[in-house]
Amino acid sequence: MTSPSYVVGIDLGTSNTVVAYAALGENRDEAPDFRIFDIPQVSGLGVVEASGVLPSFLYLPEASEASEMRLPWEDKGPVVGMYARDRGAEVPGRQIASSKSWLCTDLVDREGPVLPWESQDVTPEQRLSPLAASAAILRHVRSAWNHHFGGENLLEDQEIFLTVPASFDAVARELTVRAAREAGLPRLVLLEEPQAAFYAWIASRKETWREEVKPGDSLLVCDVGGGTSDFSLIRVQDREGNMELERIAVGRHLLVGGDNMDLALAYHVAAGLAAKNRAFDSWQMRGLIQRCRQVKENLLAHPERESVSVVIAGRGSGLIGGSIKVEVRYEEIRNLLMGGFFPECGGDSSPMQPSGSGLSEFGLGYEADPAITRHLAAFLAQTHARPTAVLFNGGAMKPAMLRSRVRDIMASWQGGEGVRELVNEAGDQAVALGAAYYGWARKGQGIRIRSGLNRSYYIGVAASMPAVPGIPMPKKALCIAPFGMEEGTEASLKEKTYMLSVGLPVSFELLASSTRREDGLGQMVEDWQGEIQPVARIETRLEAEGESRIPVTLAVRATEVGTLEFFCVSTKDEKTWDLAFQVREAKTA
Repeated sequence: MTSPSYVVGIDLGTSNTVVAYAALGENRDEAPDFRIFDIPQVSGLGVVEASGVLPSFLYLPEASEASEMRLPWEDKGPVVGMYARDRGAEVPGRQIASSKSWLCTDLVDREGPVLPWESQDVTPEQRLSPLAASAAILRHVRSAWNHHFGGENLLEDQEIFLTVPASFDAVARELTVRAAREAGLPRLVLLEEPQAAFYAWIASRKETWREEVKPGDSLLVCDVGGGTSDFSLIRVQDREGNMELERIAVGRHLLVGGDNMDLALAYHVAAGLAAKNRAFDSWQMRGLIQRCRQVKENLLAHPERESVSVVIAGRGSGLIGGSIKVEVRYEEIRNLLMGGFFPECGGDSSPMQPSGSGLSEFGLGYEADPAITRHLAAFLAQTHARPTAVLFNGGAMKPAMLRSRVRDIMASWQGGEGVRELVNEAGDQAVALGAAYYGWARKGQGIRIRSGLNRSYYIGVAASMPAVPGIPMPKKALCIAPFGMEEGTEASLKEKTYMLSVGLPVSFELLASSTRREDGLGQMVEDWQGEIQPVARIETRLEAEGESRIPVTLAVRATEVGTLEFFCVSTKDEKTWDLAFQVREAKTA
C-alpha cells in the first residue's frame, strides 16, 4: 500500500457532502493547514463547476440529457451535486434525496432498488438502493479527487475519516462502510458527526480552547442537519493535571431536521392555495418541497428580504393549466419553525406519541413529534445532565434566532442558569474539518475525545425451560458489547456456555439500548421492555461436521473502523463462526 500523503475528512451529509484535507508533512508537532476540497460537479447543461459543497442529491437523467452532463472523468452513474439538486426540484420523479436517511431506516430493503421512492418516471433498471445511492456520492468524491491530483495521491491511498450521525446503530455504520467500499474506498475510519464538529471547534481555537471550558463542564453538541437531530454530551474532567474530554451520552436516532421543515413549509403553502381552490398532485408536491427548501434557506439567511416568490409548474389541464406563483414571507417561516420545531416546553416534557389513523403511508420513519426542544428535554432528563455550554451544528441551526431560542429554553429548565454558546465558526464545513483534525490527532498530536460504543448491545437468548402450548418461549437479552467499549478492543464471554444450532438456517436477534449504560459484559436482562430495542436479525446457516448442537462461548470485537463483529467460538476446538449482519429484510419486532 502507498504511504498516505494526506489526512482526509469526509462529511457525507443528508443535504450536502464536504471534504477537508491536510498534508502529512514531516513536522507532525504542529497542526497542518486544513483545507476544503473544491469538488467539480455538473451545475447546468454542459457546465461543470467546482465547489466546496457537493449537494447530496442524485438525478437520473433521460437519454436526451445525458450527453450534456459530462464530467472531466468518465462517469456512467447518476448525476450528483448542484444540477441534481436544482433539476430535481423541477423533475422530482428523477431525483434521489436523503439517501443517508434511507440508509439507516430498517423499514425498507436498504440493498434493494427502491429509490426514487414511489416514482413512476424511471424504469426499474434505473432505480438505486439506499446503499448504492450513498456509494454513488462517495464515488463522485473519489473520482473528483483522483482527477484533481492527476492520478497521484489517489484518494483510496490516503487516511480517510468518514462521519456518521452519533445515533447510527451498528447496522447503519456497517452499511456506510460497505457503501464506501463499493465506491472504491476500502480503508477508512468512522467518526461521529457531533464529535467531529467539536474537533473543528478545538482546531479553530488552537490552544486557547482550554480557556473556554474547564473541568466539571458538561458540553452539549446539538446537531440538527437536513435529515437527523443528534444530541451528544461531552464531559470535561481533570485527570492527573491534564484536561480530558469524554463523550458520555448519545441521544437516540431522531429522523427530524431540515427535511421536515421543508415539508412543513410546503404543506403550509399548499394549504393556502387549497383555500383558493388551487389543487395539487403528488408530482407537483414533490417539486414544491424542493422549492420550499430553497426559499427557507434564502429567507433565513436574508430576513431583510421579507418575502420570496415560489413558482410551481403546472401539469395538465385537469389540475393547473399554467404555473402558479405564490409569495412566502419570512414571518410565516419564523412562526412555523418556532411553533412547530422549537416550541417552549418544560424540562420534564416528552415527545408526543403517535395518534390518529391506524394506517399511514410506507416510507421514511419520521418522528411523530417534530418538536426538537421536546426531544432535547427528554434526552437531558434521561441523562440527568445540566449542560454548561452548547455547540450548535448542522444547517438547521444556522439562524441565530433558533440558537438563541434553544439556549433560552435550556436556561429555563435550569432555573435561569445560562448556557453559554461555543461559537461554531466553520459552519457547513465543521464536520469535514473536524474529521480531518481527528485524523491528525490520532497520530499522537492534539487532544482526543474518549468515546467508544454509543450504546449497549445485546443478543437475544431463548430461555431454557419446558415448552408450554400457546405460550412463546421467553427471550432474555444478553449484553455482549457494553456502552463505551473502545474501538480496537475485543471481549469474550468465556465463563458461560451456550448451545449453537448448526446445519440449518438460524437467526440471532441483535438488540441495543441507549439508556442502559451500566449493563456490563455478560449481564443477562430479563425484563427489558421499553429500554432495549431490536436493531436487526443476523440470519445465517452455520456448518459443522456431524453435529447439530455445539457448545460455544461468545466474543465481540469493536473494530478500529467503528463497526462491530460478533463470533461464536466452539469450546471443543475453538472453531469460530462469524455472525455477519443480514439486513435485507425489515425487522418485524
